[in-house]
Amino acid sequence: MKRYHQYQPLLVSDFEADQWQHPEHNHNHYELIYIKKGRGAHVINQLSQRYQAGSIFLLGPDDEHYFDISSPTRFIYLKFTDPYRYKEISGTGRNWQHLEYLIKSRETHLAGYQLSAEDRRIAGHLFDTVATMKHDTTHNEQLIWLQLLAIATILQRNMPELKELPGRSQDMQAMYCYLHKNIYSPEQLRAPAIAAQFNMTADYVGPYFKRNTGTTLRDYIQDYRKALINQRLASKQYSLKEIAAEFGLTDESHVKKLVS
Repeated sequence: MKRYHQYQPLLVSDFEADQWQHPEHNHNHYELIYIKKGRGAHVINQLSQRYQAGSIFLLGPDDEHYFDISSPTRFIYLKFTDPYRYKEISGTGRNWQHLEYLIKSRETHLAGYQLSAEDRRIAGHLFDTVATMKHDTTHNEQLIWLQLLAIATILQRNMPELKELPGRSQDMQAMYCYLHKNIYSPEQLRAPAIAAQFNMTADYVGPYFKRNTGTTLRDYIQDYRKALINQRLASKQYSLKEIAAEFGLTDESHVKKLVS
């Protein structure tokens, strides 16, 4: 399996092809791919998905993929390595959280994103804007990142229908997505709130999650929150006070306790 390495934090690629030139491969970065025109199939982790003009895909490190082109296709790629380096631009607002959610839950949406007609037009304009800055990504780095956050917001509000994946039911996919989306809001992670979302009783939520995943709901939430917090700490861009505020934690000591 060929592996591509990207060392720049942010790259834009805009090209047209009538035949795919790369073998099946993975990479060390994230790729947000927009199909400006063309038709064919996108094979991701050995699953084939049809694409056409307007299709959007998000791939992460170790996702294996290639394209099978049916008609000449124009691709616009936005590639990025460490999203946490853009903390000063992203802040801790909802747009950043939308991107973080998409990164975490991308396996649920490998078939691509089905956008409303209006959002499809907006996304097209945003990718066109990104493409105009491809020749000097260093100078335009902040502007490109802001377009990426806007695209993430559009994708997050147009989530595709959840489908069953091997080893995971549609209902469990939906529950994982709910937990990932609400990881910043502790009140939404309590059993009564989850039960209301999935038409269950509060007493049933925990056993249901444990039976289907082999781990407790509490442990999963704590492990996921801990992973996100450790990523922020490793980036050295976030203070304990900022992290506590973002995740709805009581104070800095609570953050320290979670990652100890």
